[in-house]
Amino acid sequence: MDNYEKVRKIGEGSFGNAILVKPRDDGKQYVIKQIGISRMSSKERQESRKEVAVLANMSHPNIVQYKESFEECGCLYIVMDYCEGGDLFKMINSQKGVQFSEEQILDWFVQICLTLKHVHDRKILQRHQINIFLTEDGTIMLGDFGIARVLNR
Repeated sequence: MDNYEKVRKIGEGSFGNAILVKPRDDGKQYVIKQIGISRMSSKERQESRKEVAVLANMSHPNIVQYKESFEECGCLYIVMDYCEGGDLFKMINSQKGVQFSEEQILDWFVQICLTLKHVHDRKILQRHQINIFLTEDGTIMLGDFGIARVLNR
């Protein structure tokens, strides 16, 4: 974590924390997913490391990009691009009854479907809710493949 400056905590889940950071050598912002692995069973640690392998091999314009990962002080840290637009669920809830245009909804729907097709074509099965984020310009980004499973067939 020495290479990164913490900006703020932006999320918390059963896995651990999501922290907004800036590398000390450039101004771009990233998210670090911090997973406490010291109290995990060997199998759970292996699953966490498998998430890193899945993320590292995902390359698509609508998937949050993996930068690096490392282990330190009983935690696994996964560094990923930051989606400045936040998550779609929160955006929908903040609308307070104001509807999105049909064109906007269809655009998002197509982006999500094409991205899921890409994921499924690689025999990756997402086994929990999908986190849908937005970039600053409103592009959909799928992220958090925490309990994804790579299928043999």
